[in-house]
Parts: sequence; C-alpha cells; structure tokens
Amino acid sequence: MGAHGSNLDDILEEDMHHWYTKFMRESPSGLMTLFELKMMLEMSGMTEEASSYVDQVFFTFDMDGDGYIDFVEYIAAISLLLKGEVNQKLKWYFKLFDHDGNGKIDKYELETIFKAIQDITRSYDIPPEEIVTLIYERIDVKGEGELTLEEFISGAREHPDIMDMLTKMMDLTHVLEIIIKGQQQKAGN
Repeated sequence: MGAHGSNLDDILEEDMHHWYTKFMRESPSGLMTLFELKMMLEMSGMTEEASSYVDQVFFTFDMDGDGYIDFVEYIAAISLLLKGEVNQKLKWYFKLFDHDGNGKIDKYELETIFKAIQDITRSYDIPPEEIVTLIYERIDVKGEGELTLEEFISGAREHPDIMDMLTKMMDLTHVLEIIIKGQQQKAGN
C-alpha cells in the first residue's frame, strides 16, 4: 500500500488517548466550531457551494445540534468514515444530501452536493448532472423526482455501479488527511 493507505492504517491503529490529544490540540476548548473546521480545511477561495457542503458535513456530525463538534462526535464521525458499514454510510449520505431536512432528496439537492464535492476535491471527471440523471433513472422507480431514505438505500444497494460511484464521490479520507496533516504541523511547532 502507498503512503495514502498506510497513513489511514496508522489513523485506525491509534488509541483514544492519541485521538483526544489531537482533538484538544486543534480545539483546546474541547469543542470545534464550523469556523475552526473551515480554517483547518483551508477553505479560503472555495466556491459558495463547496463552503455550503462543509457546513452540511459539520451539521450532520453535530449530532446534538449545539453548533459544536465535541470529542465524542469527532470520534463517531471518523469511525463512520473509516469503518462504518454500508447502511450507516448510506444513512449519513442521505442526511447530508437532504439539505432542507424534509426527509427526501431531490435532484437539485443532489446536484448541489456533487458540485461542491468536485470543487473541494478538484476532480471533475463526470458532470454532476450526469451522475444525478443516472441515479434518478435507476433509483426513482416511482418517477417522483425525489427519493426517500428507503428508496435511496435499497436503490444504492441494488445497483453496485451507483454504490461504487457514491462511495468514490463521498470518500472523505482527503479531509481526514488534511486534519491529520494540520495537527502534525501544529504539534511540530
């Protein structure tokens, strides 16, 4: 495995004390704000959509809705991203996509998130419109133009190509690597 893989293996092998130390070094108050997350991810110069995506990621990990990510939420997020089972990840993806919180995701919400992800990753292989069209052609069996959680999960599980596309699009290991790199640089100072 290259440096990318071994770096993530190292992340998985670290114990809670090390994770806690890293978190407290980044957020001495014990709470991470949205602003601190954006600073850590070096968000300056990003599009409004990319910034909105980071907002949505933050709020899905802020499980108690208090406006902060505490250590427990931080560990839960890392665990989900690195080791979560398929259904857990699909539920998280759905919550992330459901920007207005109405329990359904429409084409606009999905396209907006995919554009933002591409802005952050700087990977523009497939236009977001094509991805959204494919997902809705395959998964939206009722043709309503929106998907419920159940439709989204069953559709993604029934279509391995869609599941693979979602997994690649939603791979946030680069975000974790930025966090780890930033914490290592601060520790060296």
